[in-house]
Amino acid sequence: MLLRALDAVEWAGLETGSPSEPVADVRRALRRLVTAGAAATEEDTYPLYALVARDGGEPPSAAAVALPFVIALAADPGLPVVVRRALVDVLVAMRTPAPNSEDWSGAWVLLADPEPAVRRAATALSGGTGRLLERWRVETDPTVRLPLLLALGEEVAAGRAGERADEVRAVLADLLDTDDPVLWVAAVHASAGLDRDLPVRHMDRLIAVFSDPALRPRFEEVWHTPDVDGPWTREDLVRSTAELLAHDVDAALSFVVTLIETSRRSADTALCREALDAAWLLLSDKRSTEAVLLPLAGALLTDADGPVRLRAANILAVLGRAAAPYADALAGLLDDDASDDLLDGTVREFARWALTRIDDTRALPGLIEQLRAQEEEQGRGYVVSEPRRPETWEVLTPLRAHADVLLPAMLETIRESGPASGATRTFLGVLEAWGGGVRATALPDLLPLLTDTRTSVTVLRLLAAMGPAAASAAPAVRTCQVLDHPGNHALVARTVLRIGGDREALLRAAGEAVLQAEDSWGASLTALAEFGHDAAPYADGVRAVMENGPHWYRLTAAITLWEITGRVRPTLEVLEEFILPIAGGGEDYGFFRDALRAVIRMGVISPAIRTALLTVRQSERRLCVEWSYPRIVQDKELRGLVEEALGRADAAAPADTVRTGF
Repeated sequence: MLLRALDAVEWAGLETGSPSEPVADVRRALRRLVTAGAAATEEDTYPLYALVARDGGEPPSAAAVALPFVIALAADPGLPVVVRRALVDVLVAMRTPAPNSEDWSGAWVLLADPEPAVRRAATALSGGTGRLLERWRVETDPTVRLPLLLALGEEVAAGRAGERADEVRAVLADLLDTDDPVLWVAAVHASAGLDRDLPVRHMDRLIAVFSDPALRPRFEEVWHTPDVDGPWTREDLVRSTAELLAHDVDAALSFVVTLIETSRRSADTALCREALDAAWLLLSDKRSTEAVLLPLAGALLTDADGPVRLRAANILAVLGRAAAPYADALAGLLDDDASDDLLDGTVREFARWALTRIDDTRALPGLIEQLRAQEEEQGRGYVVSEPRRPETWEVLTPLRAHADVLLPAMLETIRESGPASGATRTFLGVLEAWGGGVRATALPDLLPLLTDTRTSVTVLRLLAAMGPAAASAAPAVRTCQVLDHPGNHALVARTVLRIGGDREALLRAAGEAVLQAEDSWGASLTALAEFGHDAAPYADGVRAVMENGPHWYRLTAAITLWEITGRVRPTLEVLEEFILPIAGGGEDYGFFRDALRAVIRMGVISPAIRTALLTVRQSERRLCVEWSYPRIVQDKELRGLVEEALGRADAAAPADTVRTGF
């Protein structure tokens, strides 16, 4: 009968929500499900997702025609349960963006289907608070009662419950007194949308429930939601409960720290790991958590569980010099190869990184070999927000003072790996950042790389940074031009002048470049700044870039103008444009860093900049748009610059008396 009705439909001219899915595929999928019966598979339902509305707008014309067939198949006991549940998921996807103009009345019977898995999936269809309440009163299966309860809480929180809101609130209030610990946790979650401080008030019992190892399997038995395949574990609930507490940093921190402490006493490693992961997310977002998590991580370095030690070493690494009291314990982990299947890196790698961050020389032996192996890995994967090893350049760039110790192993890697190696290119970038810290003894290993287009530009910049120390490389530099690349010619010319020590010619080339096309401004402005007052003849060109150039050049031009003229006011006015927005929530942190460094060099500050920096100093947020370790490391770097800028300015004379040209 259903097949005859299906064949009677005129499908021609109907559209799906996906240009790549013709309506014939939808018809074919429906016929396959009808005819296959018990032999149908979940994969047979996949083409039906084309019925979802385009970009959340109006549903495609085929959706209304197919709807009664999808409902009928979802309710068909002759189909496998897994297929019927998948069909309910299709209905949920169809209903979410739809304006409720179609006839959905047949779908509500799915809330009373004999199969719990189908009933559970159907809670996402809702159909209104009244239907959910009716089902709640007669439902006995705990795996269905729980998602019903959560759905009821969402109805009230979203303002959809109307006159039934008080009934839902009464249900939730009653369950907050239940003796069933898992259902009680669900009631807390369902109530949090109505009263976000409720989880805070019930935090002690939440900790007790999660800390009871006997209850751990109960969560997986009972906690199912329509939007997640498979059951929720206790650890999943710890994470989501921590999120409910996130608005109250003190409460969230107390929650995770207490769970860590109680789990250690009971040797509940799974709980300890999960609580540490929740603590990591707090640390990544709220700097006020550092004082509590630092000693806790230090104590966990001796934990019996390797993944716990890994997480602890990671926390100490990102906190930098504050972790110095734990240097000996970290050094004791340099041979610890313990890891976590779900995280990137080993204990020893995080411990070595932590030692580099506190400038402990015990990190240096074997560091380059470790980073080389990391660079040569294939298919390294990680989750952006989770603990992971830092990039090689982030580890090595701050270690310029130890260049003499590290350089031999880096050059050996470059010799052995060749220009095609990612390790070679990464180490060259570090050497460029070190600049003058690279000795002329490195030239025999660097010059062969000038003939390879993958490395020549970086090597040229590195030689330029070395200056006259690389004078013997001039012949090799002159012969490495790429004939059809004018930009390369300019770089070669600048490099020859810099390593040859021809100061007058270099000044003239940089000054003339500022007067030329925009694509030559960046390097030329930076070069002019190095000449200070000697570059004064080019001040008008620099001022023109500062006043009329694109946003990203104006800052560099303003700093250069101060370097060559000594005039404070014009530069401060531009610096304000890049500093003040950060106090108001702006996120251009790269420009902010450059502007702060300029304030520090100038030793003066405007009232507006001082006010902005004081606001930034007091803010709780991390000064970084990324997650995981960059969020903390960059935040600490920028806050250090903020303190230095305020300190330098406080020690200097008032801004209006520093330079007569102000």
